[in-house]
Amino acid sequence: MLLPNGLARAAVRFRPAGFVGTFVALMMAALIVSACGILLETGIRASVPPQRYAGAPVVAAADQHAAYITGHGEDREDEGAPVPDRARLDDSLVAKAAAVPGARTAVADVTFPVRGPHGALTAHGWGSTAFTGERPATGRAPAEGEVVLSAGARTGDRVTLTTADGPRTFRVSGTVDNPGQPTAWFADTEAVRVSGHPGKIDAIAVLPKDGTRPETLKSQVAHALGGRAEVHTGDDRGAVEDASLAEAKEVLTGLGGSFGGVATMVAVFTAAGTVALSVGQRSREFALLRAIGTTPRQIRRTIATEALLVAPLAGALGCLPGIALARWWFGQLQDKGAVPGAVELSVSYIPVVSAMGAVLLTALFAGYMAAHRSSRIRPGQAIGEATVERLRPGWIRTPLGIAAAAGGFVCAGLAASLSGDDAANTALGIVMLFMLAVALLGPFIARACAALFGLPLRGAGASASLAVANSRTNSRRLASAITPIVLAMAFSSVLVFLHTSEERVTQEQQRDGVVADHIVTSDAGLAPDAVDRAARMPEVTSAVGLLRTSVLIPVGGSLESASAQGVTGSAKDFAAVQDLDVRHGALSLGRGEVALDASLAGNTHVKVGDRLKLRLPDGTKAAPRVVATYGRGLGLAQVTLGRADLNTHVTSSFDTEIWTKGGTAADLSALGTVQGPGDYTAAQSLDRELNAWANTVMAAVLGGFAAVAAANTLVMTVLDRRRELDTLRLIGSTRRQVLRMVRWEALLVALAGIALGTAIALATLVPMTKGLTGQGPYIPPLLYGAFAAAIVLLGVTAVTLPARAALRGETLGE
Repeated sequence: MLLPNGLARAAVRFRPAGFVGTFVALMMAALIVSACGILLETGIRASVPPQRYAGAPVVAAADQHAAYITGHGEDREDEGAPVPDRARLDDSLVAKAAAVPGARTAVADVTFPVRGPHGALTAHGWGSTAFTGERPATGRAPAEGEVVLSAGARTGDRVTLTTADGPRTFRVSGTVDNPGQPTAWFADTEAVRVSGHPGKIDAIAVLPKDGTRPETLKSQVAHALGGRAEVHTGDDRGAVEDASLAEAKEVLTGLGGSFGGVATMVAVFTAAGTVALSVGQRSREFALLRAIGTTPRQIRRTIATEALLVAPLAGALGCLPGIALARWWFGQLQDKGAVPGAVELSVSYIPVVSAMGAVLLTALFAGYMAAHRSSRIRPGQAIGEATVERLRPGWIRTPLGIAAAAGGFVCAGLAASLSGDDAANTALGIVMLFMLAVALLGPFIARACAALFGLPLRGAGASASLAVANSRTNSRRLASAITPIVLAMAFSSVLVFLHTSEERVTQEQQRDGVVADHIVTSDAGLAPDAVDRAARMPEVTSAVGLLRTSVLIPVGGSLESASAQGVTGSAKDFAAVQDLDVRHGALSLGRGEVALDASLAGNTHVKVGDRLKLRLPDGTKAAPRVVATYGRGLGLAQVTLGRADLNTHVTSSFDTEIWTKGGTAADLSALGTVQGPGDYTAAQSLDRELNAWANTVMAAVLGGFAAVAAANTLVMTVLDRRRELDTLRLIGSTRRQVLRMVRWEALLVALAGIALGTAIALATLVPMTKGLTGQGPYIPPLLYGAFAAAIVLLGVTAVTLPARAALRGETLGE
């Protein structure tokens, strides 16, 4: 079946122009599939070489994913989510690791911030120098009440350092020449005690005895710890010290997997439509072959051979820019801090071969389906059937299209009845179902659009009336052009306008919720007594400290990250600087109490007085009592609780912000960087730029691909109408009249695509934004107008240029 035959080779050789559109569509599909596949593979394989643990062959650390089990028996599901901060081990495990036969020693490693006279320092236990290699340049190792510093002091000095327990004076027992980040080393037991999470350690570094292989020691340590820790060797150790790697892997696998899956479906879907259009345009050729006795098998074999000749080359050429796109995308993620600089892009044969295989299978399947009718028709009827467009509905695609449309309406209704992430997750399927319905029911939709949008065109002259008649008569051709435009409009609108909707609500909530006069921030964290000092300053009537972090909330059978703020101060002072718009209950900041966003409360099905099961930043389970729900969680924080409930569950328990009512910026500047409400909200919007950029890039990739596919389809349809255009010229139409007719057709196609794409986008956005923000979507008029104008310009240009070329090459006189 797939062996080359002379007919296929001749068609490709002597009529290459007939395969240009197919070639471009398959090449673009390979570009999208390969780029997303490379990002997915990079996310799966991403690793960073160990730096701090380079001298420790075996490292044991806690699992940085919080497990969440639902169901029982066969219905049991084990879902997990990365912990927002760092999960830690019990320090009693150090002795067990040190007792294994192959271990020379085991070191409890902790890393935490402290504040010194000259700024922030990173603190460790002195025992970690056994694998990091530092040695005192002066003095000796620290004992209890002593510290070794890398800079800024001399041996014998006394220095005041602020830890999670507060300020305390230490004697400098030694110094270390360390040109890097300012560092402090405490005695091992004291380091664990003052780290902010006593009894807990970050990791256990196990050093082997001579002759013990790392893999052997790893097995021994894993057995000794009995599953209470994950044991790492090789490059896996880098993930222990660099917590951002887990987030980077999630970003890359999300782009390459979730978005890549949608992008791949769109690319294959669009390429298949282009292949089907190309084969359908040759229906007269296949009819002639049937009329002279060619068998259906020979026609199918010809189409398969053409796919084998065109698809591999198109796939190979498409993978080259696909690799370039993946490199650019990956580099941008690194520049924006979403991926560590040490992670390298993984480019292997797997995504390339997968992309080439996808386009080949797409070409084969689409070609077979498109030629099914032409190959099976009786030879005596072939030519007659090929001269007219088929009007009868297909007995396969029509029921499937109706089912897809019905599924889209059902999903839209379901999403409208949900809230939060449940609505968002349900709404994601709406756009795909409606797009599938548009593709399957294309001829019927195209005929309806031609009738609807053609009404105002009937009074626009003969060219416009002829364009309407052509569109209604050739609905399949019109449908092939409309579908990629609908794709471009729908997907771009959903991705871009979802962000504009969230951004607008966030800004509104911040503008109304931030009622403080001044906000003091510090990247290194504020001193433990900073809130008390701020409260004692002249004219300050209220001052509270905020610790920004995240917690994990069970939502819809999985753990979802939610922004959280731990408050230092009274509920009265807090209400004076931040208006959360409390809906139910009364705000309280006692231990074991929590207030949360009303939308989040709806997702988790809790109300005031219930216990909310959540995971604290380090993954520890907690069940605080809900005392209030409020309406401004998107702009401020989704979860609010007393800082005492967070202190031992975060790496740094220093407040990150102080909000004050009253006071002056000059006085408060002694505590940190002072901002007004406007400057603060502007800085917060910068933190959301990564999401905005990601949505814009995804919209550009999908929308750009669909736009190219639309232009490609329009060019193919115009070039296939050369005989029709010549006939119009033959009966007396001028070149200007023919071009005007073609432009009116392009305008009709563009308007139909914009209308359908907008409808699909709204059906997706309305329940999604209602669930996420509690409001309808916000669509900036200028931005929407730019989308629509770009599509109209693309459509008119894509038909005008080939039409001019076709008319320029005519043999008829003027």
